Amino acid sequence: MLATFLIGLREGLEAALVVGILVAYLTRLDRRDVLPRLWVGVGLAVTLALAIGAILTFGAYTLTFEGQEILGGTLSLVTVAMVTWMIFWMQRTARSLRRTLEEGVDRALAAASLWAAVVVGFVSVAREGVETTLLLWSMVQSFGDAPVALLGALLGLAAAVVLGWLLARGMLRLDLRRFFTWTGAFLIVVAAGVLAYGIHDLQEAGVIAGPFTAAAPLDPVTGAVAVGWAAFPFGWAFDVSAAIPPGSPLAAVLQATVGFMPRMSWLQVIAWALYVGVVGAIWARGQRRQPRPRSAALPASPVEASVPVTAPQGDS
Repeated sequence: MLATFLIGLREGLEAALVVGILVAYLTRLDRRDVLPRLWVGVGLAVTLALAIGAILTFGAYTLTFEGQEILGGTLSLVTVAMVTWMIFWMQRTARSLRRTLEEGVDRALAAASLWAAVVVGFVSVAREGVETTLLLWSMVQSFGDAPVALLGALLGLAAAVVLGWLLARGMLRLDLRRFFTWTGAFLIVVAAGVLAYGIHDLQEAGVIAGPFTAAAPLDPVTGAVAVGWAAFPFGWAFDVSAAIPPGSPLAAVLQATVGFMPRMSWLQVIAWALYVGVVGAIWARGQRRQPRPRSAALPASPVEASVPVTAPQGDS
């Protein structure tokens, strides 16, 4: 519940800030007549995210066990790719996000088209919505406790809406740069866990060699799949199910936070370590290279005043 709450909070706040910037800019241009079109685009983006979630949830029931595992594993890999791209996209473009959004609004207004304004709202929110849906679906599949996980996500999204509204009204000041830095690091670990579970699904379906296939080395004494160094590379790296039962609260907390499962294959462990090591190192280097924010003139709206992360250098 904590993991999905944080994901819902982060992704929801990103979407809320984007919408807040667009609304503030249209208000500043005295083009409130365009706001209904913008909200239509936002509504369509939310509908798309919900539709994808419904299709994945109910469509999976019509598949065989192997089909479900292949679908889950493949979507987990797609989710990891999307989350990774979004982490670095946000890190790279955060300081120019406001300017990018305003340029999109300017083009829509210049086109004098109803659909142009709708597209701006749709594209601005759909990216976060689809990413959130895929990430939450993958995590729910791995947790096996859908009601609690979804409740955490809904609470996170509700908190994001409230925070976004308070920021837009100028009633709250929040260090968003620090917020997105810490949640970005958290998402890297979460994505590594989703990657490990995706590999588990594909191994269970027999798509990738592992403990569930004939490639798994066997213990000569027990005849079961080997554990430890003798099981490298297609057996179990470790098995602590006796100390940490898979269905226990501790196992759920560890899986939600660091992607740990009581029993993991060597390919899962290697993928998790490589992802955290490589992606984490690149992300940390990008954090060190980010310039410190310079003082700027008083922004023109409460949203811009509350969102230092979106203000480009030298832009007033």
